Amino acid sequence: MTSTHAFWLAGRQVTGEDSFDVTSPWDGRLVGKVGVPTDAQVEEAVAAAYAVRDEFAATPAHVRAAALDHVSKRLAERTEEIAELISAENGKPIKWARGEVGRAVSVFRFAAEEARRFNGGEAQRLDTDAGGQGRLALTRRFPKGVVLGIAPFNFPLNLCAHKVAPAIAAGAPIILKPAPATPLSGLILGDLLAETDLPAGSWSILPVANDRMPALVQDERLPVISFTGSEKVGYAIMDSVPRKHCTLELGGNGAAVVLGDYASDADLDWAATRIATFSNYQGGQSCISVQRVIADASVYDRLLPRIVAAVEAQVTGDPTDDRTDVGPLVSEDAAKRVESWVDEAVSAGAQLLTGGKRDGASYAPTVLTDVPADTTIACEEVFGPVLTVRKVDGEAEAFDAVNDSKYGLQAGVFTHDLQVAFRAHRALEVGGVVIGDVPSYRADQMPYGGAKQSGVGREGVRFAMEDYTYERVLVLTGLAL
Repeated sequence: MTSTHAFWLAGRQVTGEDSFDVTSPWDGRLVGKVGVPTDAQVEEAVAAAYAVRDEFAATPAHVRAAALDHVSKRLAERTEEIAELISAENGKPIKWARGEVGRAVSVFRFAAEEARRFNGGEAQRLDTDAGGQGRLALTRRFPKGVVLGIAPFNFPLNLCAHKVAPAIAAGAPIILKPAPATPLSGLILGDLLAETDLPAGSWSILPVANDRMPALVQDERLPVISFTGSEKVGYAIMDSVPRKHCTLELGGNGAAVVLGDYASDADLDWAATRIATFSNYQGGQSCISVQRVIADASVYDRLLPRIVAAVEAQVTGDPTDDRTDVGPLVSEDAAKRVESWVDEAVSAGAQLLTGGKRDGASYAPTVLTDVPADTTIACEEVFGPVLTVRKVDGEAEAFDAVNDSKYGLQAGVFTHDLQVAFRAHRALEVGGVVIGDVPSYRADQMPYGGAKQSGVGREGVRFAMEDYTYERVLVLTGLAL
């Protein structure tokens, strides 16, 4: 008999009166049952977070840093167990799940470091004008209030970490809502936080259904919302609470540009391998996976067969097998949606070079060329193991092709030319430009976020802390400066 996983209400475990099943997208087996908080319990969590906000903001840095260090250490100690849990509920191949745990270890370590040095204060002398003689301004940052963190299914541990760790580091209470499909990984963080000395009410983890979120979003006691997920839902949240601070990490359709100077056999082999790997890792369910390849005409004919071969070399199948590169999508419905988009593109004239087949929740790694610009897969985020390849003539046309999208999260540019790298940084309308690699690279301490409809605000521990806080100025008078 499968036990019910408790949720975390103001730092204590609560089983809940009702529960829901979490099943594996690979084989449909029951992974666990999760308790569901009642409306009264959600209210209790919000009230506790609101009540403790001043106390938590004043908690010494060493207390918050020690708690974050503890979580980092415990995640590392339980890596294999947690990776197996991620793989079971998400369908992610075990090797990628281990990598996700490793990243979460780093996120909490970075947060501990930032907790110790953040908000040290900046002094500014004001006697630069006569009226400011004898005055000094001291600027410090203070939490805006309780954070409502809403996490997605694709990185069920690490993207929960990116909500929780910066909030604790900044002294902001947080209520975390993990994705309904993958709540178990987020609840693990509660197990570890409960081992620390953080004040009661400073954190809760509530696996509530999506249709119960509007009430939480609207609650005035939660002035900060950090959301990672779809463009549609993210902007609906922002539109519904225009006076709240919203950080939105939304969609993308990441482009990898291969320019004419990247022309040796070794160059093209590297580019093809990286493109194939990162169009399909996580089943393509990453906002910065490679969806579009934009290749200069001078290298296109040599690059394309390499990409197809590298994609076909991806090992698909059982996510518990260390050899597996590509597992299932999060659900059969997700795979059916990808299937319908590919079928639409092929019907409109796109050429299917490999893949294009669905088996339950799994979709074969797929390569398309000659994709009409008005097809869904050309315009939207596929969030599946599909990439399109396009030929362009020169740098300017390549950069225009990258920018010809409503999204702007990250882009990769394969070039050896430093001048091109700086031109790409200036020209590309994205949140990050990666030179010599795919757009899928993310270091968890760097600012991460997008332009255009890829969202607003930045994550990456210190940058999220800045989003969760505001500057407050203290003016001291009568000083002998």
